Amino acid sequence: MADLDRRTLLKTGFLGAACALLPAGARGQEVESHGLSVFGDLKYGPDFKAFGYARADAPKGGVFSQQVVQGAYNQNLFTFDNLNIYILKGAGAAGVELTFASLLARAWDEMDAMYGYAAQSVRVSADRLTYRFRLRPGLTFHDGSPLTAEDCAWSLMTLKEKGHPYITEPLRPLKEAVAEAPDLLRVTLSPDRGRTTPLLIAELPIFSKAWWAGRDFTKTTLEPILGSGPYKVGRIDAGQSISIERVGNWWGTALPSQIGTNNFDTLTFFYYRERSASFIAFSTRNFLFRQELTSLDWAKSYDIPPVRDGRIKRETVPDHSASGAQGWHFNTRLPKFADPRVRRALGMAFDFEWTNKNVMFSSYKRTASIFENSVFKAVGKPSPAELALLEPFRGKVPEAVFGEAITPPVSDGSGSDRELLRAARALLAEAGWTIQDRVLRNAKGEPFVLEFLEDDDGLYRHTAPYIENLRRLGIDASYRLVDPSQKQLRVDEFNFDVISQRVVFTSTPGEDMRGNFASATANQKASLNRAGVADPVIDALIDKMVEADTREALIAACQCFDRVLRSGYYWVPMWYRDQHWLAYWDEFEHRDPGVIYKLGAQDLWWAKRK
Repeated sequence: MADLDRRTLLKTGFLGAACALLPAGARGQEVESHGLSVFGDLKYGPDFKAFGYARADAPKGGVFSQQVVQGAYNQNLFTFDNLNIYILKGAGAAGVELTFASLLARAWDEMDAMYGYAAQSVRVSADRLTYRFRLRPGLTFHDGSPLTAEDCAWSLMTLKEKGHPYITEPLRPLKEAVAEAPDLLRVTLSPDRGRTTPLLIAELPIFSKAWWAGRDFTKTTLEPILGSGPYKVGRIDAGQSISIERVGNWWGTALPSQIGTNNFDTLTFFYYRERSASFIAFSTRNFLFRQELTSLDWAKSYDIPPVRDGRIKRETVPDHSASGAQGWHFNTRLPKFADPRVRRALGMAFDFEWTNKNVMFSSYKRTASIFENSVFKAVGKPSPAELALLEPFRGKVPEAVFGEAITPPVSDGSGSDRELLRAARALLAEAGWTIQDRVLRNAKGEPFVLEFLEDDDGLYRHTAPYIENLRRLGIDASYRLVDPSQKQLRVDEFNFDVISQRVVFTSTPGEDMRGNFASATANQKASLNRAGVADPVIDALIDKMVEADTREALIAACQCFDRVLRSGYYWVPMWYRDQHWLAYWDEFEHRDPGVIYKLGAQDLWWAKRK
């Protein structure tokens, strides 16, 4: 656990998902292209040799080992019991996504562009409802069997029917996937498809239809699943570590979208429940690369011999990606959190200024927006483009939406700002909560009880002072520690008061926002809509984001969405960092990749020559 919440780092939609429209200048007609992007702009031409951020002649070999610090779908940061990360059941293992190829591959130096991978081109109909992916010759699975359009079609339809909810929801507009020829896949979408749907599809894994025959896709398994990607599953120590090994003579090695990547022979992922145990393991060379997430460790723990003598290197690199929504999220399905005045008051009790200085060594900035560190964040008063979108909702949203963008209060840094606590008490009173016998109670005399549900104690130092301030308001606040599986079950069933999590959004928000904020997902089991947001204005603004046909229109829609969401006080924003803190044993080399929207260490670095 850390200042940046590694426990519940969720990638909404799919990692690197982009929004597919026709290439620039080709809308309104059928066209074939080597790549797709949201608004048709592609940095790389059809004859590009490699992505500019990758070293084309990077040497292959060596081992890259690290602690698991983030995940997607059903992946768990503390353990694993399943090698199928694409279903709801089980705790998925790290790294297995690299064992599968997909139709297209993401370019990390563009916000929303993808290029040929298993598919060498894609032909898009004029109405953008039919996509024909032409597979390149020579595709095989790791056992040598051919990869065909039939495998692609089976994979998509299986994921639509049986996949993780994070997959099935955005695949609703997929009408059918059909193999028109061994090398030609036709994907047909319904007219209500989201702008993101085509490239969400293009980034999904391709499975072997023959391998899955006789096996149940919905069941957990520790049997390595046959893939066709640059790596295959190697050694497994269930719940403790997993290694994946680079495939020799892989068919994709020389592809422009793959050159300079996948440089290590072995990638090993280790699981640790305790931060102290993981640091000791790193400092004694049990694993080689550490992405530091805790300001206390970054400031205090690296005064050790391997650092002093240069065997361990420390480095700070810019993080150009949107930081996402890290904070304490309220379960607004519960009556006590239904009133936004209550939620706003609870947020006033968190003293970020004191916490940043005394707990986090002044290493962080305050988060205000779910789009922090991106162009989609609302700043200042609404622009004319924003006002044009917001005006129809006047009277349906707080008037504050039309003023300066709402930001968290700034405290006096004392740890218990009396003015802010006084304002919080006033808001609670307006909402019907008053102090009776030193206890905050509603009109029925019921006490206000609040539980922070956690699966490790990494945030305790940050939460404890917050809890004390809540108690000053008469709230019976506590920190409840449960095991990860119990927490996941409770969260999936909405059996919690407050949880901490960080949600990271795609670089081009659109259809993927429904899973987190649409009314239709508010009461859907295992939904990403943890807070239970159910607001028709939010729904309408998501529609505006999906409908945007220019980047400028998308930015304005996102900024309006941001303003309205902030006015609901659904979460208490925490903090963010626009830097990566890296520590690694002196066995790697890398170069400055420029502005990219991914850390890319395991993908772009290479082993030092001995």
